[in-house]
Amino acid sequence: MYRTANESPPKGADYLIVLGAKVNGSDMSLSLYNRVEAALRYLNVNPKTKVIVTGGKGPGEDIAEAKTAETYFLNNGIPSSRILKEDKSTSTFENFLYTKKLISPQARVVIVSNDFHLFRAKMVASRLGYSNAHTLAAATPNAVKIQTYTREYAAILKSFIIDRP
Repeated sequence: MYRTANESPPKGADYLIVLGAKVNGSDMSLSLYNRVEAALRYLNVNPKTKVIVTGGKGPGEDIAEAKTAETYFLNNGIPSSRILKEDKSTSTFENFLYTKKLISPQARVVIVSNDFHLFRAKMVASRLGYSNAHTLAAATPNAVKIQTYTREYAAILKSFIIDRP
């Protein structure tokens, strides 16, 4: 997990894939905010890179996670022509499965998520045929670090066994 979270993404990727995270009503959770902030920094120095926002609408969410992220990018100067939206997914596996309908899995992509999540995200992307995937880590809020890392070890095992195309 540590190595994947500390990769340096290549400059000029074709796409950033920002994985969805909890929305509280219509407000981003700190995890999602950290993801879109990391993505925005990358997008600002890589003006040809497009961003794919992912995530459907879950329990307690007034709008889809992807819509919240899309609004954030629009409000921070990223034009709609650089934003693609996948707003049906409810899991990491579905994020990548549904995104394959928007782009070629051979495209050079950078996966943006919180540091603890990137190992599994890259594993799932690879299983679904993403052959040129890199990672960009967003910080994990300190208040949830122990909980998220503990949960993630179980999620890695589940994905290793179950999440297959």
